[in-house]
Amino acid sequence: MGVLLVDTWWLWAAFAAIVLTLLWVDIKFVGGKSHKVSMKEALIWSLVWFTVAMAFNAGIWAWLDYSASREIANDTALEFLTAYVIEKALAVDNVFVWLMIFSYFAIPPELQRRVLLYGVLGAIVMRAGMVFGGIWLINQFHWLLYVFGAFLVFTGAKMLLTADKETDLSTNRGLIWLRSKMKLTEQLEGERFFVLRQGVKYATPLFLVLILVEISDVIFAVDSIPAIFAVTTDPFIVLTSNIFAIMGLRAMYFLLQGAAEKFSLLKYGLAIILVFIGFKLMLIDVYHLPIAVALGVVGTILIGSMLLSLWVNRNKPTRFE
Repeated sequence: MGVLLVDTWWLWAAFAAIVLTLLWVDIKFVGGKSHKVSMKEALIWSLVWFTVAMAFNAGIWAWLDYSASREIANDTALEFLTAYVIEKALAVDNVFVWLMIFSYFAIPPELQRRVLLYGVLGAIVMRAGMVFGGIWLINQFHWLLYVFGAFLVFTGAKMLLTADKETDLSTNRGLIWLRSKMKLTEQLEGERFFVLRQGVKYATPLFLVLILVEISDVIFAVDSIPAIFAVTTDPFIVLTSNIFAIMGLRAMYFLLQGAAEKFSLLKYGLAIILVFIGFKLMLIDVYHLPIAVALGVVGTILIGSMLLSLWVNRNKPTRFE
């Protein structure tokens, strides 16, 4: 690509303004009050985040079409869309982990949104650091792309082999260590993360859940960010597509939580996507797979695994409310 959007300062300013405004609206008018998120609300917010992301992408296209060329505008817009779809697809596995965490700690639905709100805010900061750190490393050591590719292939293969295995949090060493280092209340204290008892500050299980949510995002970012490097290494496209996808992840969680069992085969599809992207990254200097083809492959695997899951589990009930 002939134009690096990272050099266009006002695009960064526009992106920051959009993100901060939407987060303010979410926190001020929606996320500030603990409540049970309905499927209708989750669907509306999912559409809002998707529409904003696509409108932003259209704005990038219009600017490049005016300032550079139609070819560059088309290529860049396709890179953004592909990166966004990849991040959204891989984030589905994060949803399953959140479901497991909330179920294990018996977190009521009305408190889950508050945890995920702060979880997303922390994820935005961490993702920004990881994106710029990864871009810097690639610019310094190009061969790291092959390492990232091999890591994605390994992770995808491991996911294929363990997709049907249940994780038992009660034996998780990280969770056991956290509990041993923290003063914790035995029960939830409403929406509070900390309480004072006889002058001693205690963390509530809700704060422990928040830590686990943040850790899970870091773990999944280790997969998803290198996967986007297979599409582009322009920091602006990598970061903006990633952040827009993450901002809509909370709404997607509430949209899918009632039908998680319906998508039991989705993990296999995500694993295959990781392997595919990993090989694409490893062969990046040998064969350039067109972005449109890569997007088609990822979309086909994702939609195919979802439809197959729905067909296999067609007789299982959903828990939408």
